[in-house]
Amino acid sequence: MSVLRIVAPALLGAALALAHASALAQSAEKGRKAFMDRGCWQCHGTVGQGALTGPKLAPETKPLAFMDVFVRNSKGTMPPYPEAILTKAELADIHAYLSSIPKSPDYKSIPLLNQ
Repeated sequence: MSVLRIVAPALLGAALALAHASALAQSAEKGRKAFMDRGCWQCHGTVGQGALTGPKLAPETKPLAFMDVFVRNSKGTMPPYPEAILTKAELADIHAYLSSIPKSPDYKSIPLLNQ
């Protein structure tokens, strides 16, 4: 019985962690779609790397609260996106997508670049 008391919480924790990771993957997938559908990629690049008119958004993504304030109140080149155009859920999904983008590898770890 004592083994069950030790193992059961660990199994429950592992199951919850897997479910949480799955939920994040779904929202990142939705975020990628919203990023493309709303045209964010046109200025920020398809993986948030930045482009001619838009700054780099990934992989060092700003906090969601910062993005929310900026996106809603932008006065620069980027037009503001009110909730009627970009919902809070879509913005959270876009944030999850940008946060899921890994850093590029260090050039020293790429054999072809170190010959």
